[in-house]
Amino acid sequence: MTPLDEELARERGYHETCRAALAAMVDGAQEQVVSGENASASGADAEVLGYQLRSKAKEMRELPQAPLYFGRLDFDAAAAEAGDHRGQRYHIGRQRITEDPAAPPLVVDWRAPVSRAFYQAGARDPQGVAVRRRFGWAPGSKGASADLTGLEDEHLTSGEAATPSRIVAGEIERPRVGPMRDIAATIQPEQDDLVRAALTASVCVQGAPGTGKTAVGLHRAAYLLYTHPQRVRRSGLLILGPNRTFLRYIAEVLPSLGETGVRQSTVQDEIARHPVTAYDDERAAVVKHDARMAEVLRRALYARVTPVATDLALPDGSYRWRIPAADLERIVADVRAEEPPYDTGRERVRSRAVRHVQDQAERRAGPMSNTWVQKVSRARPVSAFVDAAWPKARPEEVLCELLGDADALARAADGLLAPAEQRAIAWARPPRSYKSAKWSAADLVLLDELAGLVERPEGYGHIVVDEAQDLSPMECRAIARRVGFGSVTVLGDLAQGTTPWAARAWPELLAHLGKPDAPVTPLTTGFRVPRAIVTLANDLLAGLDVDVPPARSLRRDGDLAVQRVPDAVAGAVAAVRGALAREGSIGVIAADAATDALRAALAGAGIEAAGPDELGARVTVVPASVAKGLEYDHVVAVEPAAIAEAEERGGHRLYVVLTRAVSSLAVVHSRELPWKAA
Repeated sequence: MTPLDEELARERGYHETCRAALAAMVDGAQEQVVSGENASASGADAEVLGYQLRSKAKEMRELPQAPLYFGRLDFDAAAAEAGDHRGQRYHIGRQRITEDPAAPPLVVDWRAPVSRAFYQAGARDPQGVAVRRRFGWAPGSKGASADLTGLEDEHLTSGEAATPSRIVAGEIERPRVGPMRDIAATIQPEQDDLVRAALTASVCVQGAPGTGKTAVGLHRAAYLLYTHPQRVRRSGLLILGPNRTFLRYIAEVLPSLGETGVRQSTVQDEIARHPVTAYDDERAAVVKHDARMAEVLRRALYARVTPVATDLALPDGSYRWRIPAADLERIVADVRAEEPPYDTGRERVRSRAVRHVQDQAERRAGPMSNTWVQKVSRARPVSAFVDAAWPKARPEEVLCELLGDADALARAADGLLAPAEQRAIAWARPPRSYKSAKWSAADLVLLDELAGLVERPEGYGHIVVDEAQDLSPMECRAIARRVGFGSVTVLGDLAQGTTPWAARAWPELLAHLGKPDAPVTPLTTGFRVPRAIVTLANDLLAGLDVDVPPARSLRRDGDLAVQRVPDAVAGAVAAVRGALAREGSIGVIAADAATDALRAALAGAGIEAAGPDELGARVTVVPASVAKGLEYDHVVAVEPAAIAEAEERGGHRLYVVLTRAVSSLAVVHSRELPWKAA
């Protein structure tokens, strides 16, 4: 038996020990549920205890089956910088495993402080680590110890020159079928710095294709949940993606890291007060998403606050209390100057009017009881004054009046929107009332702005926003309202901005998010997209009008083929046949209008093709509009000119399409290529 075989046998044995310990942890969690149900807690305490125990047991049972560790750290016994870890050995995995809560762990969680050395230590700065070991597991392993097929030791204190890791390269380049995987085993130092940023820190990641920005955001979420479990779960953590297809694609990453129950949503779902039943043309949508609409809506809302014309007279037995109109007007003006949420302002006006009466009464007869104060607060004259001066406001009613009344819109938009912009958003046929109104997607953003003016929404402690470059200023404001006292992780690529309002620089977008001081960190080194494909994509950057540094790739493998054919659909079928001879997933990406014809042609050729929502399919036909964030081993990009012409920012959309491949890209075209024509 070779020394390598002996080491593999020892590590397989250790993995068996860890598997047994994990099984005992799962059984122990279930036993805690049973014993907790029999505990002498009562009422709400018992309910909370039971919920916590059942949740923990459920999480333990639902942990995905996978190898229990991917690395090992051997600390130098003589290295002072190793501190308390001198001479210690730690296996690093996706979760902590121990035989007893009081005993040293068999496996250390990748998020633990000691694990940072696994990602950051190097020959120039060993951080007390003598040997860093990486483990190679059979592809798709469910955690059988026999699946441990290799290991790789890096001696950091020996003076040996660092060499690229075979295991890391193999893991990064492994064919991808199905949903996105975690990258806990392959996090790079610059990614680790972002993942471990403080909870209070807001960060923005400008990530070129294949640099792992989405994975960084998800691993940051997992890190924060591990490091600040009570605080983050109490305040809430939200993952925002561009669409539901993307959310399904990333859905398994956090559970694979031991974190469940995290809300993953889209901006549209978060603000959906009503179903979308109307559609704006692009001119109207662009105006509605513009930041100027925030002031238009504020004016429209507060136009409901009217001057006080008469005194308030309040009978109280045989006496009558009076508040002069001037004093009432001053109360309203003072509250407006404080700029509280609209509903809060309404209650302040009421309470200050009541206080005015109470002061008069106490000067005449001494302290008034709480019962008296409540009676005055509910008195009809007081309520009538409040309703007249600061009437109730429903967001739907305010927006319906604004968009349905040209004069009201002109008053609210004076000096903000040009007449043509006002006409673009005005309803040609106003509904009879807000109850029968049909709302567009952009209208929902405006309703959310109004709702935020009326009453401050509940917030989150941290929000991860992916594909943030496509957010409009008004969508950013919706997010900002939900994270006013928390922090954000903003992920995106300006070159992939495809909406009409997509950002061209980060500072303005971060200001709309309420985080103008968040640092922007570029990730330009790609680990997933091969160099030939990145080079082709970089050729498009000059024409995209964004300040983005060219990407580079560490991968020298991968194939790029650009083929002109008489018929693009037939050429795509042939390209798919060629890709089927190789391992991995195949994405056929084309302009949205061409996908039905492509699917039919593939079916006619005996090739079954799924839609983008069917994760794990061998061949998937993907409309260009939903390709963002997705990855396939092999991509067939069909008729780039049609993709570029399909929308105003079609060049950006094409950039997205050309960077979805992680092994090979076949560009099939019958027309002139857009970048050639340029």
